[in-house]
Amino acid sequence: MNFAMLHPADQIMMIMERIYGYGMTTTSGGNLSILDDNGAIWITPAGVDKGSLSRKDIVCVQPDGTVVGNYKPSSEFPFHELIYRSRKDIKAVLHAHPPALVAFSIVRQTPNIYLLPGVKQICGEVGMAEYGLPGSAQLGERIASVFERGFNTVMLENHGIVVGGENLFKAFMAFETLEFCARLQIKANRIGEPVTLTKEQIEQSGCKKHPDMEEFAPSRFGSREREARREMCALIHRAYDQKLFTSTQGTFSQRLEGRSFLITPYDKDRKYLEADDIVRIDDGRKEAGKIPSRSVLLHQSIYEKHPHIESIVIAHPPNIMAFAATKEPFDSRTIPESYILLRNIPKLPFGAPFLQPQAVADVFRPDTPIAMVENDCVIVTGSGLLNAFDRLEVAEYSAKAVISSKCLGEIIPIDRPQIAELERAFNL
Repeated sequence: MNFAMLHPADQIMMIMERIYGYGMTTTSGGNLSILDDNGAIWITPAGVDKGSLSRKDIVCVQPDGTVVGNYKPSSEFPFHELIYRSRKDIKAVLHAHPPALVAFSIVRQTPNIYLLPGVKQICGEVGMAEYGLPGSAQLGERIASVFERGFNTVMLENHGIVVGGENLFKAFMAFETLEFCARLQIKANRIGEPVTLTKEQIEQSGCKKHPDMEEFAPSRFGSREREARREMCALIHRAYDQKLFTSTQGTFSQRLEGRSFLITPYDKDRKYLEADDIVRIDDGRKEAGKIPSRSVLLHQSIYEKHPHIESIVIAHPPNIMAFAATKEPFDSRTIPESYILLRNIPKLPFGAPFLQPQAVADVFRPDTPIAMVENDCVIVTGSGLLNAFDRLEVAEYSAKAVISSKCLGEIIPIDRPQIAELERAFNL
C-alpha cells in the first residue's frame, strides 16, 4: 500500500482506526490533522465517535478559515494550526491519550528513549509542554513554543502527547514507538531497575548497516513458497494486532529448501504487509529490488547451523522486553506450557546479533529455542511458522503473568521433580 497516495481524509481515518483499535485513545479523545499542498488543514471532527470514524466525517479548514464538512473541526484545532505556522517542515500532527504516556504526563516525566536502540532516531528528543486548558489559545501557544525549539514529539502535562511529522505515517510511527517505550519502562520498573544504553551502545547500533548482498531475479515461485508467503503475512498481521510487533519492528523468516528462506522486508508497515513484499534469500543472494531485514545474516547463520529449525521470529514485545531491559532473569518454570515451549532462555549481550551472528546462532539448540538480547529483542526459533509464533506468544504472556504476580507474593516455580516429569511425559 502506498500510504502517501491516499487522500488526506483516508489517511486520517486509517490512522485513527489504528490508534483507537489499539486502545491508545478513547471515543472522544485525540485528534489528527494533515496540512495539504494547498495550505488547507484536514482534521478530525469535534464530537464524533473515534471508533466509527468515516472519511465523510473528516473536516477541511481552508487557508481563509472556511470550514468544509458536516461537522465542526476538533476543539483543539488551534494548536494544530499554530504548530503548522511555527514549523514549515511539519505536514501532519497527531494528538492522543494512550494510558502509558498519560501516566508519564501525570508525573510530568518523559519516557527514557535510551532503553532500546532506534527510539531516539524515530522519536527524537522528547519535549514537555506546560499544562493548559484543552482547546485554549494558551495551550496552543505552549505546545507550539516547544515545537519551535525543534522538538517533534511533545508530552503535555496532565494531558497526553502531540507528535508532528513530515507525513501522518511518520508521526504515527514516532507516537507508536514512544508509547511502546513507555509501556516497556513501566513494566521494567515493576520487576527491577531499567538499564539505560550507553552512548557507545547507541552509536554502535546506529552504525548497523544493511549487509552487502548480490541480487537475483527469481525464475519461478513454487506452491510451497507461495503458501509460506501467505502464511507469513497472516501471522505478521496477527503479531501486530497482538501487540507483539509494531509498524516497523518485528521480523519473521521461513526456511524453504536448500539454502533458501523467506524474510520480512526492512522498513515496511507490518500491519499492511503483502506476500509480494516478502524477500527471498537464495544462497546468500537477495531477491532483486527488495531490502531484507538487517538481521538477515543472523537468520542465515541459524538455518545453516541447525537443520531442525524451520522458522525464526525476532520481536520486541514489552513484557518479555522488560526482562531484557533489566538485570532480572526470566524463568520459564511458571506453568507447564511455558517450560515445554520455552525451556532455557539465555540473555545475550547487547549488539551480539549483528556483531557476532555466528556465535549467536550457536545458542539455539533443541533445549534452547529462544533467547533474549539485552535492551534489544527476543529471538525465537521453531519447527515451523506457527510453532515459532506460538513460542513468541507464550513468552510474552508468561512474562506478563510473572510481572503481574510481583504484587501478589513470592513466585514459586515448578520444582525439579515436576520438571523431570514434564521432560519424560513430553519427550523433551
